[in-house]
Amino acid sequence: MTALTTDFEQPTTDEYPTRKSTEPALLYRREPVVWGGADGPIDPDTLASFDEKGYLQVEELLTPEELESCRAELRRLSEDQDLKRDERVVVERKSDEVRSIFEVHRISEVFADLVRDPRVVGRARQILGSDVYVHQSRVNYKPGFTGTDFYWHSDFETWHAEDGMPRMRAVSISIQLTDNYPYNGALMIMPGSHRTFVSCVGETPEDHYRASLKNQEVGTPDQSSLSILADKHGIDVLTGPAGGAIMFDSNCMHGSNGNITPFPRSNVFVVFNSVENTCGEPFAAPAPRPPFLGSRDFTPVV
Repeated sequence: MTALTTDFEQPTTDEYPTRKSTEPALLYRREPVVWGGADGPIDPDTLASFDEKGYLQVEELLTPEELESCRAELRRLSEDQDLKRDERVVVERKSDEVRSIFEVHRISEVFADLVRDPRVVGRARQILGSDVYVHQSRVNYKPGFTGTDFYWHSDFETWHAEDGMPRMRAVSISIQLTDNYPYNGALMIMPGSHRTFVSCVGETPEDHYRASLKNQEVGTPDQSSLSILADKHGIDVLTGPAGGAIMFDSNCMHGSNGNITPFPRSNVFVVFNSVENTCGEPFAAPAPRPPFLGSRDFTPVV
């Protein structure tokens, strides 16, 4: 696959209007999925599959030693009572257990090193065809018995509406710190859904992020649109062993069920955005979300 050389200028108008109408809509994607070429750790067949499905899987990204180091850091962070009072930490609605820790690459050197690892950032650069910066990072805990669901959504819809990300030139990587089974809340993706943008209804309230971190309602797709996408694309349940990873396009329709099994599901989640796609004013919110949710530091990862 050859590198794209077309110069895409930043849009002067909102090409993905959302939260502005009383009716939902399905809009065609306007830009490429893969912006780069063969220069990087992803082989051509996998890159072509990513272009088609919107995601790829890496069975063994971390060595056993690296995995145990990350798990130990995960435990340390979850037990830090001072950190639990930080705004960057989200707890479960019912159990008060840690659900997510945001901006984790700034909190932890272990995860900062992981973000800079060529096996991680190199894949993002290859897909996006440019230098990249961290738009968001977090660790997610889905504890056994009490882990709650993440409803269907496109990340780009929120990043566009509330962070001011203009184009779908961002990619996420979820690095598995526990085994992902079909029954413990594994990630579900509608393959191919990344080529359709679901415009959502409902005006964004002020400081919406405070409520949405625990239970998002505004910015969630309607059931009719979800049914159309599921009928067209189906649903893939992405299982795999600890130490593996899933990389997916910013506009993939994805979600996960709750976890009522004894087996926890935890992961490190990093969003890389192209330095040629930096965020401006929100397209459908009164003000940008805090930097720990949508970074305003566009310094490339080195």
